[in-house]
Amino acid sequence: MSRIGKVPVTLPDNVTATIEGSTLSVKGPKGTLAMPMLDDISYGIEDGRIVVKPANETKRARSFWGMHRTLVQNLVTGVTEGFTKVLEITGVGYRAAAQGRNLRLQLGYSHDVNIAVPEGLEVKTPDQTTVEISGSDRQKVGQLAAEIRRWRKPEPYKGKGIKYRGEYIFRKEGKKK
Repeated sequence: MSRIGKVPVTLPDNVTATIEGSTLSVKGPKGTLAMPMLDDISYGIEDGRIVVKPANETKRARSFWGMHRTLVQNLVTGVTEGFTKVLEITGVGYRAAAQGRNLRLQLGYSHDVNIAVPEGLEVKTPDQTTVEISGSDRQKVGQLAAEIRRWRKPEPYKGKGIKYRGEYIFRKEGKKK
């Protein structure tokens, strides 16, 4: 039995959920999010809560039960609070600047790296070495953060590169004389 799946997702007062066909839609102050529903999982809206249960006793239904309950929770959290990822840039001459719907990065290459910010996401640069990505869709926020980080992953000797806030970089000892 899934411990996560058994707990129903509570809907705050300003959030409404609807089931139309094979789509679950959640509407709140930060917008509307939707996700496709699986045939192996049954979804129900009752008493201001969304209940997720396996529709049958197959292994596939039990496997997806907890994950789909978490996806529903992410929809509700996204339309109420939103999600944020913070990237930190370390290195001499490495910097970032948000310019409208673009993010310009200087990462030691012979050229600047320009990244277009997708719709529904917001990128801020409080200082030159910090990038804050926020939005209501958790998957899109994480995907953009991973794409930015991919340009210059942190290296283990000096720790230069782009890392997530709170990420620990395992440091190696350099050459000895």
